[in-house]
Amino acid sequence: MHKMVNWTLAAIRADEPMMSWLEERRFEWVPLARDALSQLMKGAALIIVTDKEREWFGRYLISTLNRPDRSRPVLPVFEIGGLLHYHDRMGGSEEIDLINNMFTLSMGKGFLFWYIGRSDDVRARLPKKSDGSFLWILDEELQNSFHLRSSDNLLDIKLMHLARLFDKSIDAAMFGEIDL
Repeated sequence: MHKMVNWTLAAIRADEPMMSWLEERRFEWVPLARDALSQLMKGAALIIVTDKEREWFGRYLISTLNRPDRSRPVLPVFEIGGLLHYHDRMGGSEEIDLINNMFTLSMGKGFLFWYIGRSDDVRARLPKKSDGSFLWILDEELQNSFHLRSSDNLLDIKLMHLARLFDKSIDAAMFGEIDL
């Protein structure tokens, strides 16, 4: 089995030339993706949360990761809006703790949040407070997150590249191409 770093480099180079930007940042990417993949492979549910501007991307992820033509099992991937209708109005720490407890009780094999958006958005509160969240943060460099710039003209394309790489990484983890 290849180490995930080597596999990631090969996957980046084998794909579109536009992914070269990611080659430089693979050492930031791999630990975060590996942690998220490890949880997912153990049966944890993946709950996608985005800021308002990237809601389209959350819907894209939901439709892409479990396409019916996949040669892999259906994954427990959900969008927060389908599970919690008032996620736009997150309260304080106590409410966030209650929501985390609800997810812990209802998802027997665990869960992790996958957040894509600005760090100061109200929707970021829940994923940022939860251990093990997969964070793609815009305009701020937070520890244990992959940071991007909202002013980047290629941001949407980069999000698509990252999604494509994560999707390929799921296949690689499931079919034993990488060791997590």
